[in-house]
Amino acid sequence: MTEGFTEKLGEGGYGSVYKGKLKSGHLVAVKMLANSKANGQDFINEVATIGRIHHFNVVQLIGFCVEGSKRALVYDFMPNGSLDKYIFPEKEEYISLSFEKMYQISLGVAHGIEYLHRGCDMQILHFDIKPHNILLDKNLTPKVSDFGLAKSYPAYHSIVSLTGARGTRGYMAPELFYKNIGGVSYKADVYSFGMLLMEMAGRRRNLNVFAEHSSQIYFPSWAYDQFNEGKGIEIGDATEEEQKLAKKMVLVALWCIQFKPSERPSMHKVIEMLEGKVDQLQMPPKPFLTPQEV
Repeated sequence: MTEGFTEKLGEGGYGSVYKGKLKSGHLVAVKMLANSKANGQDFINEVATIGRIHHFNVVQLIGFCVEGSKRALVYDFMPNGSLDKYIFPEKEEYISLSFEKMYQISLGVAHGIEYLHRGCDMQILHFDIKPHNILLDKNLTPKVSDFGLAKSYPAYHSIVSLTGARGTRGYMAPELFYKNIGGVSYKADVYSFGMLLMEMAGRRRNLNVFAEHSSQIYFPSWAYDQFNEGKGIEIGDATEEEQKLAKKMVLVALWCIQFKPSERPSMHKVIEMLEGKVDQLQMPPKPFLTPQEV
């Protein structure tokens, strides 16, 4: 499929991804898992979780291969790569996306996560929502990917049991560290989505120690203060409509990253808020900083 693993698409803690082609001509991404943990539990996890999912905004698993200790997952190929390259462009080859397009992508991601939470016979919690794990197809349609940390639970289970914190720093919900603020539930994904949405709206990382002013180091805090003081967020030469979209995305994100899980909306409500009018959105309470972000 990969012609001897000639074209590498990327790599991470999970292993490497290569471009491949099926006999039919269909392009695929082959994810080779390195040192599969817990007797290949992350591999079984991903196959079992994503194998049952069919949704427009979730990446499609085509198949898997096992040979001895080697394990590979075969996915649909996403020609436009991952979202992080568009939010934090480091190379000129990545086009700058309009606010309208960024907003449409955020809505697609929200639909994908809501489907995981409510659309299957099992409730699937992703636990690693971040720009790197949102892939874009040829039409820039977003697909939630990488289910190595996902857990599935019966739909009626509201609180889930975890043996340890899981996810990526900066996107992990505080209840994964502080047991006294509430149990771990689908609201952990809502928090991660809020951090992602904030970065999409601000076109910058939420935590930037090189920010011009110390008040801007932690973007969510700065954005909240701006809105609270009746100011907007200056966005280059954005039109009035684009400013409204950015404000809506930031306000929804601020609701999603509330410290207590009980104060965050469900993904269904998040979609309603994103699709509604910005002037109908209330100002949320100021989110606390969590130590991992300070």
